[in-house]
Amino acid sequence: MKRRRLLPMLAVTPLLPRLARAQAVWGPDRPVRFVVGFAPGGSTDTTARVVAQGISPGLGQQVVVENRTGAAGNIATEFVARSAPDGHTLIVASMGSHATNAALYRNLPFDPVRDFAPVSLVALSAALLVVRKDLPVGNVAELIARARANPGALNCGTAGAGSTQHFAAALFEHRAEIRFTQVAYRGGAPAMADLVSGRLDLMFTPVVEAMQQVRDGQVKALGITGTSRSPALPDAAPIGDALPGYAFNSWLGLFAPAATPRPAIERLSREVAAALRSAATRDRLEQLGYQPVGSTPEEFASFFAAEMPRVAELVRISGATVE
Repeated sequence: MKRRRLLPMLAVTPLLPRLARAQAVWGPDRPVRFVVGFAPGGSTDTTARVVAQGISPGLGQQVVVENRTGAAGNIATEFVARSAPDGHTLIVASMGSHATNAALYRNLPFDPVRDFAPVSLVALSAALLVVRKDLPVGNVAELIARARANPGALNCGTAGAGSTQHFAAALFEHRAEIRFTQVAYRGGAPAMADLVSGRLDLMFTPVVEAMQQVRDGQVKALGITGTSRSPALPDAAPIGDALPGYAFNSWLGLFAPAATPRPAIERLSREVAAALRSAATRDRLEQLGYQPVGSTPEEFASFFAAEMPRVAELVRISGATVE
């Protein structure tokens, strides 16, 4: 009896290593979706399309970008949280949609930690401190001095409460111990239009959304919120050089639904990292003002865990709320 039971086991045993290897190799069998919670043409959408194009050859499948707008990115995020965890649907998450919303909204229909598996940190994004071209200040120190002498006199445009523009400005006020009058707009584009026309005094805006205006002399760039200069605008020095302790970056990353198999997560992460090492993808993102990263799932998980309390503190400092 023992011998009869043992023979089938021995027959199966040589197959086990091959089965394990087969399970460890994952590849998509249909197009992969990058879901974006914001409108086509915006910075998140543009970056998603650059990365999608970059990883398609390595995956052997087309990567398509699908825009599901509304509720500050929450509609797209919930959609991916409820999607099949098979590696074919990922959310292109921003600091705002995944970390800020967790601090702003009390009753999200998803858990940004429990319902997702980190895949890769894609890129960091600094903002430019830009002022109207005729504002009589030439650097960060002069702007701070002017704001201290006239509290609340300078109008600072933002893309609304909880936006990266709002956080970058609020952190600047906090560090410099000054006060602007914050003016909220329905997005960065109308705020930039008012800055160019002279109706606003200053903004903290993503590099990609101000590069052309700076180059054309329509606005003045006083500095960049990151800790290093941007290849897109190398003349803009870090604001922290003049205001010690100040630094602000937002980010974009990829998450999959929580139960996505580990081989799929690892393959997707490797392809993203490979694409971001390629000159074509890297150069394109740098031209848009991003700092390409590419990380392991573990590195992104650690990064995101640290982001949650950092962003919650930014919400507190800024006083941001949602209606």
